[in-house]
Amino acid sequence: MTPTLIITVLVAYFGFLIFISKLTSKDQGNESFFVGKRQSPWYIVAFGMIGASLSGVTFISVPGWVASSQFSYFQMVLGYLVGYAVIAMVLMPLYYKLNLTSIYTYLEDRFGFWSYKSGAFYFILSRTIGAAFRLFLVANVLQILIFDAWNIPFAITVALTIALIWLYTHKAGIRTIIWTDTLQTLFMLIAVVLCFYYVADAMNFSLSHAVEQIALSDYSKVFFFDDLSSASFFPKKFFAGAFLAIVMTGLDQDMMQKNLSCPTIKDAQKNMFWFSIVLVFVNLLFLALGALLYLFASSVGISASGDDLFATVAMHPSMPVAVGLFFILGLVAAAYSSADSALTALTTSFCVDFLSIDKKEAAQQIKIRKRTHILFSILLFIVILVFKLINDQSVVEALFKVAGYTYGPLLGMYAFGLFTSYKIKDSLIVPVVIMAPILTYALQYTAPLYWGFSFGFELLIVNGILSFLGMLLIRDRSK
Repeated sequence: MTPTLIITVLVAYFGFLIFISKLTSKDQGNESFFVGKRQSPWYIVAFGMIGASLSGVTFISVPGWVASSQFSYFQMVLGYLVGYAVIAMVLMPLYYKLNLTSIYTYLEDRFGFWSYKSGAFYFILSRTIGAAFRLFLVANVLQILIFDAWNIPFAITVALTIALIWLYTHKAGIRTIIWTDTLQTLFMLIAVVLCFYYVADAMNFSLSHAVEQIALSDYSKVFFFDDLSSASFFPKKFFAGAFLAIVMTGLDQDMMQKNLSCPTIKDAQKNMFWFSIVLVFVNLLFLALGALLYLFASSVGISASGDDLFATVAMHPSMPVAVGLFFILGLVAAAYSSADSALTALTTSFCVDFLSIDKKEAAQQIKIRKRTHILFSILLFIVILVFKLINDQSVVEALFKVAGYTYGPLLGMYAFGLFTSYKIKDSLIVPVVIMAPILTYALQYTAPLYWGFSFGFELLIVNGILSFLGMLLIRDRSK
């Protein structure tokens, strides 16, 4: 498969996305950009959110992760169901009742100015890093498969990757993304199903035989109860999954912005219910694909593992050209379906939460929004290049590890706001949300030394508890 063929397919793909953008961007106002005038069909939002939630991280890293952690990730996926139920029944009614554009304005109403700004800051930090991780994956693969052959620097590849997102989202924002994400989710799911089929076929497996071999392999173990200190221990994974779903979806402007574009709370809740059910089966498919990829790699002598596995197998000489093309399309669709909405959500949060765009004149609002959109495109470019220099682990591990530190304060603040009636001394919230991640970091590295206990993704829960306790210390006893 030549770089020219790959480029041709990608040009056609992005040409289609830009065409959709033109159809959906007749209204370039801020209400359309931020919440799609609250007219998005719930079933379209639900389907598109599958791709946005999975991203290129799932597409590449989850299959590659199977060798080191088997199917233990599925324990987290089951925890997601609990988290999504909390979002649908607790958080969504709150957001719709307050008619929010940015979900962090709730913190200002509940606690005050500094709490509001702290919450918005942690979202911007979290989503900038998360979007950069995801885009790094696709840029890195495109660099290896296409641009290295033409001696094009990685920085140019990254700039092109981000420029394409800006091109089809800068006019109508979330209104366009609702529809482009639906298309990209469809491409991603078609790609993973066809790749599964072709890899099984290359091993002379029928689909049923492939499933049987995966189930019999050492990779397919799901539940782990025997080692409390292990990162795969079921309660740790399950509850980490539940809380990760709450913070990375329910307390995340990016994901909630899609839900807030639905006309009513009932539509948004239906969206969340069906999205969560389908997501369980899609994640199981990715894990099964990972096991099948390792079985194939072992049979033909491929030594690649981790994030390199899927690409190596897809480009193997024994595979039809179609496998490589679907791999590229699936990866690009997965990465862009999460990154495009992240860019829009970052623009929304910064404009609403820090620039108070709603207090400006209409013409000035649009100008500010467009400049902010460009600003965050540049910021993502810089963060991706930094990540290229320092990354030395699976991207899915890196993503969840960072989420434990940056989303923890948000978890603590919202839990305190929803489950207590206390007011706080708002001016003291900044030290609390700075110290909580620092103490979490210290605990992560001292616990194995003193207690023989290793923290995994449940660090998020620890961080949230520390933030909650810190707020309890600064509660306003005069009220």
